[in-house]
Amino acid sequence: MKVKRSVKAIIFSAALFYGCAVQGSPFDQVTVPPADTVIYVYRPYHYAASLLRPPVTCGEDMARIGPGGYHVFIVPAGEKTECSVQSAETSDQVEIDGGKRVYYIREEIGWGVLTGHPRLNPIDADQAKNEIRQCCVEEKPAS
Repeated sequence: MKVKRSVKAIIFSAALFYGCAVQGSPFDQVTVPPADTVIYVYRPYHYAASLLRPPVTCGEDMARIGPGGYHVFIVPAGEKTECSVQSAETSDQVEIDGGKRVYYIREEIGWGVLTGHPRLNPIDADQAKNEIRQCCVEEKPAS
């Protein structure tokens, strides 16, 4: 009886642990025309706050990135672009100067009193490339 209960608890925990991550294609760099800049916003998998998907906006584009996911924002090169994330209680923003061709921003969810607080952190390319390899682009459901 105890063994069956333990097995059920393990299966439930595993489903809960793995069931919240983004499902989709693994990270793949995009090819961008010279007139554009690429901003990769990614969110490494962490179980805490896995149900939160606050809107991330860069330029005119918006995405809700789940844990273990990333989104590619393509903006005009050479122009300043504001990337922001907003929750019910807080917001954070990062300004991209557009001088480089590729930028990496890590989205993190910190804990508040009652809700998660999203933050955007520009990350060095070498560190970001190692972290983003573990992320998947979220597949859009077929219409």
